[in-house]
Amino acid sequence: MTADHRFLWVDAFTATPMGGNPCAVVFDADDVPAEERIALVRETRLSECAFLQRSQKADFGARYYLATREIPLAGHPTIATCRALEAAGLLDGRDRFTLEVGAGILPIEIGRGDGETVFTMTQFAPEFGREYPPAEIAALYGLAAEDIVGVPQTVSTGSAYCIAVLRDHDALARARLDAGALEAMLPGADFSEPFLCVTQGFTPEGDTEARLLLPPPMPPEESFTGSATGCMAAYLWARGLIDAPRFVAEQGHLMDRPGRAEIEVLGPREAITGVRVGGSGVLMKGVVTL
Repeated sequence: MTADHRFLWVDAFTATPMGGNPCAVVFDADDVPAEERIALVRETRLSECAFLQRSQKADFGARYYLATREIPLAGHPTIATCRALEAAGLLDGRDRFTLEVGAGILPIEIGRGDGETVFTMTQFAPEFGREYPPAEIAALYGLAAEDIVGVPQTVSTGSAYCIAVLRDHDALARARLDAGALEAMLPGADFSEPFLCVTQGFTPEGDTEARLLLPPPMPPEESFTGSATGCMAAYLWARGLIDAPRFVAEQGHLMDRPGRAEIEVLGPREAITGVRVGGSGVLMKGVVTL
């Protein structure tokens, strides 16, 4: 049985239309089965879509899907969900609320000023997983081991990524994913994808720049990845690769879809308690029959 579901299309982690990372947020999706949620992601050709549903534990509930499966936490769909709730008049002028996602309950704070609304999620305390030889991760992207600084490691603040810090922007730009090699590696890995970053912004305002290259059937690259950015922040702070726990993360500039997030790692380097990831969103509207 099909039904009309209102949805909003949001460019997340940007205040500029056609910037940041796009996400479709579907309202009242409790009755939409998982296979139809996944089918919608494939139809939109987006990396992820968000589906709002009732929650018994938080003010609102949402679930996030890739073109292949549900994921427990996703950053840009969270920002998109917040912007969609605001546009629908469901936040009632409040400055904070809770959002239940697959990974648990996220506290959300809302900052308003200068004509822009910024939504800040507090991601969970990081879990540090396995370390990987630099040569092994570099080979996935046609890079040399010397292009990687330190030792790549899996980190999760809700979803798990292998964080690999590259030596410079040139190495970041040269990275090309070997999807077959990644597919062969994943069954024995403890992460979904590697997240490549440098400790230099693409613009003078930025402190980090990153890329997330994806295998089919997902888009070949994601323009801003808020969940992986939280993992990156925890890794950089824990390993002493950034001087301050607050910084500006950038992503998507090499795709002409620049995105930006305000980051704050909570707690000392040896005992991080969470990561705050904040961004804004730009809105489009529509209706989908599912």
